Amino acid sequence: MLTAVRVLTAALLAFAGPAADPVRDQQQWVLDALNVEQAWSVTKGEGVTVAVVDSAVDGEIKELKGRVSAGPDMTSGTVNRELPPGKHGTAMAGLIAGSGADDGFVGVAPGARILSLPMVIDEPGYAMPPLDEEGASAESPLARALRYAANHGAQVVSMSIGSYGPLRSEREAVSYALGKGVVLVAAVGNDGQTPYAKEKGTSYWSFPAGYPGVIGVAATDKQGRRATFSSDNVSVLVSAPGVDVPVVKRESGYELSEGTSSAAALVAGVAALIKARYPDLPPEQVAQALSSSARGRPAAGYDDETGFGVVDAAAALNAAERLTGAQRSVVPGMEHFGQGEDSPVPTRPGADPWRMWLYGGGVLVALIVFCGAIVVLNQRKESGFDQREE
Repeated sequence: MLTAVRVLTAALLAFAGPAADPVRDQQQWVLDALNVEQAWSVTKGEGVTVAVVDSAVDGEIKELKGRVSAGPDMTSGTVNRELPPGKHGTAMAGLIAGSGADDGFVGVAPGARILSLPMVIDEPGYAMPPLDEEGASAESPLARALRYAANHGAQVVSMSIGSYGPLRSEREAVSYALGKGVVLVAAVGNDGQTPYAKEKGTSYWSFPAGYPGVIGVAATDKQGRRATFSSDNVSVLVSAPGVDVPVVKRESGYELSEGTSSAAALVAGVAALIKARYPDLPPEQVAQALSSSARGRPAAGYDDETGFGVVDAAAALNAAERLTGAQRSVVPGMEHFGQGEDSPVPTRPGADPWRMWLYGGGVLVALIVFCGAIVVLNQRKESGFDQREE
């Protein structure tokens, strides 16, 4: 039996700091941690649509007004109901694409658009009913959302949600979206302090972050260290701020958030920047650009707490640029694995023609010599008989 899908923000806290401080000052450390402002000299995400699979997004707040499209309720394949705007989905959409209007909240990709695909309601006591064994083969709400996003122009999907069990319909939908060139980003979960994690030294896997091809994002604090609540397992590819991260509130105002939800939304914004600049870059190379350029890389190069490190938006754009022109690379001394000299054309099967001619010629010479010897012997015999008759 699968657990219900849950949103992954650990807490939404009262906004800290003096009331007179503008929200931009409060969020500056997040922008700096991700090196976002340098990336904005290249692109702000114009022309990219990011699907937010979460609670419904409030498209009336000033930072998102006019840039949110609403998809159908994904919790049912037949019933089309309009879900009320949710606190969590709105907060995540703001992190991705907040415009900064009127000195307000600014997202990582302020030029991007949002496609809201509601499949959870973040109201107290609400939980999506889990799929039982009989319904395990049916299409899940997440699977429907991924296919809808891929078929309706989304280049990036942000998923700050999770459940503990994989489903075949979701694996197939992930594969479908990736095949359409859609970048998939998901929070790895907030289970780093569970009794299981403390005992085993690793956290339960959360899905969709655990599906192959999905960019799993862990949370870090202001010092770039893994947040204690952030799940640690090899679904983690990269990390981003997830502690005391300012977010927009539904209707108006701001608050602070904690959780891998915020980290995933921020990375989805960086992915939007990459897709805006390099729209044909496939999802696996977007993931490569993010991971190869990350800052604060662990001593071993990778670990299951922060992955390859904290995402650097400007460096990721540079890495993506290199990847767009990359051809087959040749490792020095390993040319036979790359673009080295072509191997000789294989010989046709069967006997070597030259050897056959040589062998045949030898046999012919031997026959000639043999026949010549017989002729000479016969001549000698005839000569002997003639001498005896005289």
